[in-house]
Amino acid sequence: MARQIIHTAKAPQAIGTYSQAVKVGGVVYLSGQIPLVPETMEIIDGDFSAQVRLVFDNLLAVAEAAGGTLQDIVKLNIFLTDLSHFATVNEIMAEYFEQPYPARAAIGVASLPKAVSVEMDGVMHIDA
Repeated sequence: MARQIIHTAKAPQAIGTYSQAVKVGGVVYLSGQIPLVPETMEIIDGDFSAQVRLVFDNLLAVAEAAGGTLQDIVKLNIFLTDLSHFATVNEIMAEYFEQPYPARAAIGVASLPKAVSVEMDGVMHIDA
């Protein structure tokens, strides 16, 4: 099966050697998104909640560029430098997702790119 590279200007450009997403058949692998403002490529000013919302917005932009929505995500990985923010992520996630929710992992990490406190990636399944 051929790989299709997914790219949109509505999400931050890659800051390394990766694509925003790669689609193979009906499966889309979404690269990690951090709270970067797509237009400026700067980390958003604001509290943790604003950062989480921007990460979900960035994931949504890439999902839409691939022909899907956040509801098509079947596996979501959340990386946090402080797991005490887990409840906040859950509250905000409920604003972006409906049941049935995707499979998910929340992983505590020592650091993330650009010293942000949250990053998310995922796997989406859409009709090919």
